[in-house]
Amino acid sequence: MGIAQRRKSRSLALQALYQWQLSGSSLAQIEAEFSVDNDMSKVDVTYFRELLRGIPANLSELNQQIEPFLDRPVQEVDPIEMILLRMGTFEMQHRIDVPYRVVINEAVELAKKFGGTDGHKYINSVLDKLALRLRAAETRGKRSK
Repeated sequence: MGIAQRRKSRSLALQALYQWQLSGSSLAQIEAEFSVDNDMSKVDVTYFRELLRGIPANLSELNQQIEPFLDRPVQEVDPIEMILLRMGTFEMQHRIDVPYRVVINEAVELAKKFGGTDGHKYINSVLDKLALRLRAAETRGKRSK
């Protein structure tokens, strides 16, 4: 799958996770709705499913990873920004094949599209710090440039 399909997967996963968070509907129901309502031929469906199922399944672990880098309680973080932080953290932990800079860039771009005015700066800052911990080997040496 190409970059465009993966990008679309992240965008749809963000929207689906937002719907899940607000509605309380089951993930299976939301996934079914998204499959019907969207042209999934342009989406990396496997990646979409991995994010949609993996983030809720690992919610407390993801929050524990993120919390030390937040400047406020999780409940006070904008819902879109929190989903993006969880998505970025999930990808850094579970998708080592995706470079950390790509993970951060994708989350920042989604924050610009769906988040608040300066939300992308917050996303960038938190995920950048998380990358130092979660991708230490990958980030080593790249900092000094």
